[in-house]
Amino acid sequence: MFLTCYPVNFSVHAQDEPRSNPAPTKEKPGERGELKPPKVPLTGQKPRWRKLLPDSPVWVDPKQKLVIIDGEVCLTQGPLEMFACLKHTKEHESIVSVPTRAYVVHAALLAVGARPGKPVQFRPTYQRASGTEIEVFVLWKDKAGKEQTARAQDWMRDASTKKRIDAHFVFAGSGFWKDEATGRKHYRAEGGDLICVANFPSATLDVTVKSSDSNESLLFEAFTQRIPAAKTPVRLVLRPKLSKPSKSRRRTIP
Repeated sequence: MFLTCYPVNFSVHAQDEPRSNPAPTKEKPGERGELKPPKVPLTGQKPRWRKLLPDSPVWVDPKQKLVIIDGEVCLTQGPLEMFACLKHTKEHESIVSVPTRAYVVHAALLAVGARPGKPVQFRPTYQRASGTEIEVFVLWKDKAGKEQTARAQDWMRDASTKKRIDAHFVFAGSGFWKDEATGRKHYRAEGGDLICVANFPSATLDVTVKSSDSNESLLFEAFTQRIPAAKTPVRLVLRPKLSKPSKSRRRTIP
């Protein structure tokens, strides 16, 4: 089932606040040009955060240019088509599910300066997804109650080499389809295709490597040893890799 994409009226006011010290990372600083993950609380919210819709656990941090999404682990073993899907959609092939609508995440990414490109194209020739590169971090508590942070890539591995995946995500931006009976437009990613690791033309975020969605040819699988138990609450943090730092300004999404 697809949900109608309704407009979101949301204004972000960037404020001058000191940046928190970054959290430690397991990877070497500067690997693949990635920076250390931002410091974000695992629960609750900071005063500067803005929530887009009351019923969606999606926030924007206008100062650090972050999108924060709450969800839970839904799968720890098996082949993957997504890293994160919408709740009650594709939990059988995603590691994380989030109880929101995809267009809300799209709007939040726009609010922090990300720009959608184009979803993957297969005909007449293959063209990979494009758009602002998005770093995806996941926060959770381990069995001892200690807060942990990892990149989404740390929880997935190549099905052949069994090594951590090296693909990165871009803001492909999905698209719309029109219901001819009602004339309404629907955001295509509402079918569940939020953060994909198999190429889908409907993906909000997709990887820029050629990755089949055929069950017998799926490239990636869950890195079971690194993933906490199913139902573990997690917080996703999406950070666009912007070409230039954005100045303090007001941004409105119609």
